[in-house]
Amino acid sequence: MAYLKYIQYFYLIAAALFAVDGFLNLNATERNPWISFFFAAIALFMFFFRRKFAKKMENQNKNSKR
Repeated sequence: MAYLKYIQYFYLIAAALFAVDGFLNLNATERNPWISFFFAAIALFMFFFRRKFAKKMENQNKNSKR
């Protein structure tokens, strides 16, 4: 389960990629950049949510081993 500690950074990378895509399409008339910004915001939320959840589970594991 050590990989769960690193999965949260996937969301951070995805947020950065969606934000870059949104900025690149900001002046394009045929593309709508707001959906990319929306996905970036969701990915950023998921990063912080997973980080909080991982810390909560780590504290729970430490307390149960005592």
